Amino acid sequence: MSIAESTPINAHAWEREVDEHYVEPHWCSERLFAEEKFISGIWDPCCGFGRIPDAAVKTGLYGIGTDIKDRGYREFAGVIDFLKTDRFRSHNIVCNPPFNIAPNFALHALSHPGTEKVAMIFPTARLNAAHWLKGTPLARVWLMTPRPSMPPGHTITAGEKPGGGKMDFCWLVWTKGRIGPADLRWLRRDVPESLT
Repeated sequence: MSIAESTPINAHAWEREVDEHYVEPHWCSERLFAEEKFISGIWDPCCGFGRIPDAAVKTGLYGIGTDIKDRGYREFAGVIDFLKTDRFRSHNIVCNPPFNIAPNFALHALSHPGTEKVAMIFPTARLNAAHWLKGTPLARVWLMTPRPSMPPGHTITAGEKPGGGKMDFCWLVWTKGRIGPADLRWLRRDVPESLT
């Protein structure tokens, strides 16, 4: 018997969320803010339940959360369609956008003259075909490990416990004025004691 045959797979296949509202584990943004420097604060224009703005606040930054609909985030700053606004709430955009329109989110954020830094969760498997990245000031790609489970929002509100994700994800980080190839780094949920 092979290892694959004897090891149970704990991966979920959820029904697709209508508004592409998928929820990242808390550690994804907490670890990003531990590794990436942001000046003053961030705006998450697709904040969902507010995990990214909350993680920013925990690190001493301000965190503003808006979305195309109110999903119950206690610090929700209002309904805003990010792709239709030019009134940005921060110089830094950090988000987990709907993956089907992620390039639109990134390019809109980067097109704003006041933008300093953009960080966005993106499916790692789509990087090979992400030709839209060419010519952007992509500074870093943070590969997240272990593979984070990102269930649709309705499973979280129903009280289901996520686990065993089937897709790999990364953070794409752009910085204003970046020239040259992006750095590839690992963003580990569990930091070895030797690195703390």
